[in-house]
Amino acid sequence: YTTYAVEKIIQALVKAAVEHAEHYANWSVEETGYGNIEDNLYKYRDYPPKLLERYQPADYIEPSADVDNNIVSFPKPAGIIAALVPATNPIMTIYYEAIIAMMTRNVLIFSPHPKAQHCAQHAIALMCRTAEDAGAPTGVIQSLPRPGIEALDYLLASPRVNLILATGGKNRVAAACRSGNPVFGMGPGNVPCFVHRSATLAAAAEHIIASNSFDHGLPCVCESVVIADSAIAQPLRGLLAAAGGYFVTGAAAEQLRAWLFPEGRVNPAVIGKSAVCIAAGAGIAVPPDTKSLLLHVRAMDDCMCREKSFPVMGYIEAEQVPTAIEIALAILETGGKGHSAVIHGTDETVIHRYAAALPVCRIAVNTRGVDGSSGVSTHLTRGPLIGTGFFGGSCVDDNIGPHYLVQQCRVAYPADATLPDRDKH
Repeated sequence: YTTYAVEKIIQALVKAAVEHAEHYANWSVEETGYGNIEDNLYKYRDYPPKLLERYQPADYIEPSADVDNNIVSFPKPAGIIAALVPATNPIMTIYYEAIIAMMTRNVLIFSPHPKAQHCAQHAIALMCRTAEDAGAPTGVIQSLPRPGIEALDYLLASPRVNLILATGGKNRVAAACRSGNPVFGMGPGNVPCFVHRSATLAAAAEHIIASNSFDHGLPCVCESVVIADSAIAQPLRGLLAAAGGYFVTGAAAEQLRAWLFPEGRVNPAVIGKSAVCIAAGAGIAVPPDTKSLLLHVRAMDDCMCREKSFPVMGYIEAEQVPTAIEIALAILETGGKGHSAVIHGTDETVIHRYAAALPVCRIAVNTRGVDGSSGVSTHLTRGPLIGTGFFGGSCVDDNIGPHYLVQQCRVAYPADATLPDRDKH
């Protein structure tokens, strides 16, 4: 398939994705019970067109010449890709993976999570039909018709599968890693967010609450624990409250902990629910415009230091930068190694100390974690598939973009030779 043919296919996919955004935003929230319609609608309408601005199909199809080193590289598709669809972000995962797979001339076989199977199967069928109508081969995008462990294990271990994109719960990702096939595994997030005294506090507070509450805290790049520099902790608390955060204290804090983590395990009833809904479930009255709940961290083994897929954050103060780093390291020890972190501040020395110390692969600076770590407000690879590197047990430390779905065949000429004129061949 030529660059022109591929461009026609992905443009059709993007158009279809945007046109059906409202339909799937409603359906996915209704079926899974996770997140909110407004934020999903934003994702489905905004994200696909931005991919066409960030990535060019020619980069993954046309050969390129490194004249200085006498190497000509030919990009070659992986082949057949198996992809797991998580219940927490089913439609965006399908949109994104379908577009980058077609951009790189790969075949894609999805395995939707049972909790999102109906909306996911419909979206997969839409992507397949749209691609085929635009000239792609029949069956270029497929799906396991019925979710099940046996069918999934068979797909993942198939010798015909060339690559696996593993997103979702740890059991499904672990099954992919045991398959014997190459895997890009995306691990859990547990994002420490340090607010240094050099930060613009009002902006930091707005970013933190907006990010933690986005889609009711479902994205793995949302802030999980706020580490506040003691020098600015008091005004920061007021600004977080003004931005929609609500500090839960006293007996109510214990009620909330018990509701979120009964017997030390995450309560499924709170995943992807609003802060107001979560508070009501715990028997706590909060203002109706509350976006995020915050609880003071009592110790580093506090449940507030764990991964959370709902709009609740831990809050802890640190008198010195080394203490803040120690706290961030302890948070990552409970989960989220390799994933991401956030820092707000203008002192470059502090930013670099924080970055050098933490075992993560991306740190968003002075922006929303949900946007910065996924490449929306930064120039990181734009995408929702977050590689966690060696720290998180993954083979890649970048967000998974189309360049990971091709490999380069490098034609190497002698170092002292003259590279042939590409235009003549």
